[in-house]
Amino acid sequence: MSLYRQNLPQLQAAGGLFLSEGGLETTLIYDDGLELPCFASFDLLKDAEGTERLRRYYLRFAEMAAERGLGAVFETPTWRANADWGARLGYDAAALADVNRRAVDLLVGVREAMSGRTDVPFVVSANLGPRGDGYVPGALMSADEARRYHGAQIATFAETEADLVSVFTMNYVEEAIGVALAAREHGMPVVVSFTVETDGRLPSGATLAEAVEATDAATVGYPAYYMINCAHPSHFDRVLEDGGAWTQRLGGVRANASRRSHAELDAATELDAGDPQALGRDYVRLREVLPRLRVVGGCCGTDHRHVEAICRALLAVHPV
Repeated sequence: MSLYRQNLPQLQAAGGLFLSEGGLETTLIYDDGLELPCFASFDLLKDAEGTERLRRYYLRFAEMAAERGLGAVFETPTWRANADWGARLGYDAAALADVNRRAVDLLVGVREAMSGRTDVPFVVSANLGPRGDGYVPGALMSADEARRYHGAQIATFAETEADLVSVFTMNYVEEAIGVALAAREHGMPVVVSFTVETDGRLPSGATLAEAVEATDAATVGYPAYYMINCAHPSHFDRVLEDGGAWTQRLGGVRANASRRSHAELDAATELDAGDPQALGRDYVRLREVLPRLRVVGGCCGTDHRHVEAICRALLAVHPV
């Protein structure tokens, strides 16, 4: 049974920080030298060796949070574990349901391993990704189509110990709305994370304000909070500085270390790790304009160095 589904601790902590991980897939590919067909880290769960590699990855960040007295919100490695991407890798519906369950079990096991090390909350987030490409809003669905499409994966997660579901790298509004509606149907708290281009707009052209406000309007404010992921802070900080009530709904950021555009990242053959210390300073500035920023971590091109720098910079200003 879920520990926190009825009362997410990252919504209750007054000023507390919750640590998330770095860029899992880019770490596995560029640092560990693995091949990840379709950028699908969930495929590693097919054998004991891959499962253990994922467990070690999460443990490193869990220990980082415990050492600093921070809560944790960790995402399952299931960003690609939906029907379309699963089919490309040979997974049918039954196999996908099984791997999604095992992904949650992996993080529950990490939480149990850390239970003697810290008494701060460790939240297990069941992660979803877009039906299509994370950077390109192709094959657009209506909100109802997205609700039905993503509902299968969310239904599986609802039967596990996952505390919530999170959908990352949303690049157009209707899919985000569909995920939130499906989560509501299955009684799961949901976090919606949008990505933006270098101009601070979603790849669809919508502004962040429009995306958050439209999703809230269509779901009666159902998402627990919103996030931004897979973009460098310089791509969206000026949008946040303009303010507006919608920024009060932003509770997390998992930024890229690279300042490159999505198109440049797609074409890159080498990892652009950016500057971890500069990224940490960027997060300090983000927290100044996002009073409800609680969940922090990295995305593409980030690893433990970046997350450590983010923690160090934020804790210097806001000690536990």
